[in-house]
Amino acid sequence: MSLRSFLKDNKDTAFSIEILPPLRGKGIQGIFRNIDKLMEFSPAYINITTHRTEQVFREIEDGIFTSDTIQKRPGSVAVASALKGRYKVPTVPHIICSGFTKQEIENQLIDLNYLGIEDILVLRGDRERGFNQFRAVNKGHLHAIDLCKQVNDFNEGKMTDGTETDPLSNKFCYGVAGYPEKHEEAMNLETDLTYLKEKVAQGASYIITQMFFDNQKYFDFVRRCRNIGITVPIIPGIKPLTSFSQLSLLPKVFHIDFPNDLSEELIKCRNNDEVKALGIEWGISQARELKEHHVPSIHFYTVNATASVQQIAKRVF
Repeated sequence: MSLRSFLKDNKDTAFSIEILPPLRGKGIQGIFRNIDKLMEFSPAYINITTHRTEQVFREIEDGIFTSDTIQKRPGSVAVASALKGRYKVPTVPHIICSGFTKQEIENQLIDLNYLGIEDILVLRGDRERGFNQFRAVNKGHLHAIDLCKQVNDFNEGKMTDGTETDPLSNKFCYGVAGYPEKHEEAMNLETDLTYLKEKVAQGASYIITQMFFDNQKYFDFVRRCRNIGITVPIIPGIKPLTSFSQLSLLPKVFHIDFPNDLSEELIKCRNNDEVKALGIEWGISQARELKEHHVPSIHFYTVNATASVQQIAKRVF
C-alpha cells in the first residue's frame, strides 16, 4: 500500500518517524537499535534523510591544495531497503536536488523501483556549505518542482536522455515539504504557499511540515492551504528539545520561533537534563492536541531524540 492510499484510508492519527543515516564508517546497527525502541508504537512509515556530497580540500604540497568529493553518509536508497527488509514497514527515502544531477536522480529512482519502494519525499535540499544561495549542480535541478516533474516523467517511462520505456505499473507516490513559519528564502508566506500549491498540482500526494513548537502555527498553515485549494493531507512534523544548544541552533538553522510559554520555561532550565525533560512534556502536549484534531499522522524527527520520542509516544499512542 502506498502512503497515498494509507493516508486516504486510515481513520486514526498514525505514528511515523524520520531517521538520519549513520556517518561514513559506522554500521546500520545504531539505527536498528533506535528504531527497535520505537517499533512498539507500530510506525506507519519511516522516512530516511539524504545528503549531498561535499567538497573537502586538502594540502598536497606547500600552498597547493586539491579537492575531493566525499559522501559522509550512505544514500537513502540503501538504508530504505535495509529498513524495509528488517521491519516490513513502508520506507520513504528523501530524493533531493542538492548535489545530484538528473541522471544520478534517475539512477536512484531505477534502484528504488527495482527494490519495490514506491514512496518518496521530494525536496530541494540544503545549500552547498559556504554559499548564501542554492546552486544546482551541472545538469541538476534548481527547484523541487522540477524534481517533481522528473518523477512524473519517470512514472510514465520518460528518461532524462529522451528515451522512453513502458510506464511504471507501481508509480512513485511522493510528498513535499511545507513550512508553517515560511521557507527562509520565500518573500512572504503567500508566495511560499503559491509555490507549494504548484507542487501539489504537479502530483504531490501529501505535505510534511518543517518542525514547529507552536501548534497554532500548524493549524493556521493548514487553514491557509485549504483556503487556496490545497486539499492533500498535511502531516505535522515535531521534534522534542533535548539540549541547551538547540535553543539557539534550531531557530537559526530552521528559521522557527519558540512560543512564549515554552521560551519562558526554557530560560529556567539549568542543564541539558532539564531541557530534555521539558522537551518531553512539551512534545506530549503538542502531540495530544494534534491527535485531538485528527491529523493524518504525527511525524517525529528522531535525530538525537529517540528516547524522548519513545517517552512521548508512550503517553500519546
